[in-house]
Amino acid sequence: MRFLLKQRPATVQPGSCAGVLPNESCRVDSASGIVAQGAILTNSRWMATLGILALTAVAVSFICLHFGAQPIAYGEILRVFVDAIHRKEIDGGTADVASTILLQVRMPRMLLGFLVGCSLATVGVALQALLRNPLADPYVLGVSSGAALGAAVGVLLGAGTTFLAETALPVCGFAGGLLALVIVYRMAASYEQLPIHSLLLTGVILNAVFSALIMFITSILEPNRSYGMMAWLMGTLTAPTYGSLAGLIVYLSIGLVLLFGQMRALNIMALGEESARTLGIDTERAKRSIFVLAALVTGAVVSVSGMIGFIGMVVPHAVRLVTGADHRLLLPASALVGGTFLMGADTIARTMISPAEIPVGIITALAGGPFFVYLLLWRKDRLA
Repeated sequence: MRFLLKQRPATVQPGSCAGVLPNESCRVDSASGIVAQGAILTNSRWMATLGILALTAVAVSFICLHFGAQPIAYGEILRVFVDAIHRKEIDGGTADVASTILLQVRMPRMLLGFLVGCSLATVGVALQALLRNPLADPYVLGVSSGAALGAAVGVLLGAGTTFLAETALPVCGFAGGLLALVIVYRMAASYEQLPIHSLLLTGVILNAVFSALIMFITSILEPNRSYGMMAWLMGTLTAPTYGSLAGLIVYLSIGLVLLFGQMRALNIMALGEESARTLGIDTERAKRSIFVLAALVTGAVVSVSGMIGFIGMVVPHAVRLVTGADHRLLLPASALVGGTFLMGADTIARTMISPAEIPVGIITALAGGPFFVYLLLWRKDRLA
């Protein structure tokens, strides 16, 4: 893949690129779809940035594996992994206590957290570029609520009671998330750019309606399942089996790989639909594809983790400030940062008041809520 621009890119109107401040300039190359802000993306910069973020994710994962109700030394963690590799199995049945804790509890939960955070951040980047609005996020738009409603209906109908039925939960979540995105899409189609007040109002209405329906479903479930549903809705990561984790990876891999394939379209569509059409992008087809993929990924994530908010809004903004607006770097970088962030947040959630646990959705809301207020108040002139 070629990252260095050979020709001087055209200059567009300030403020028209997603994530670019109104007083800053952004440039687009019609051949590669590059939206450049600041330094032009080169091979070395791309590899260096992602390499640093990948190493950071590995370091944070070791820290997360260390902390818990029973702290495990880093040397012991390495020993367990070396033994597991030599045995060519992931099974704690004959292993010591440390192996059982690491391989059967912390490791799958940490991997789940990374996958969920990675997916939510990637979807947030895609929706912000597509709607050209910095507050676009699965949680704010009501997509997470729609996916949660779909999963709740699936639970009501018996999905999740067997392994085969459990694999249907992401499909149910996908259907609910797609319903929410269709509503937002219909509103966005009425405007060249969806106004911020309309975006927020749509999200509030969808969240209220879907939450009411979810509460109704919860109220008619038997008490044990109802309690589990309430805990799940607050955003909770539990240690999955490796079989269910593999099934989730299949769903997410399809959606994320196809979303990453839309990087050039996202770069150009960040300039606006008219400019994108001029540069040869089939905007309607691209929008439909990205909306469906966003619903697929969000539905799969919500079906296993509940509604974890603000990662899709906070992480892309933080990464964009450092890497710029080129989605060829912004998408994978946001994915790595989102996964790393949720791994850390989940570690805080399960250790802060150990042995009890705080739903990780509370931690992400406490981190993302103030940032949301900052965007609305201190940067309101840039959100109009």
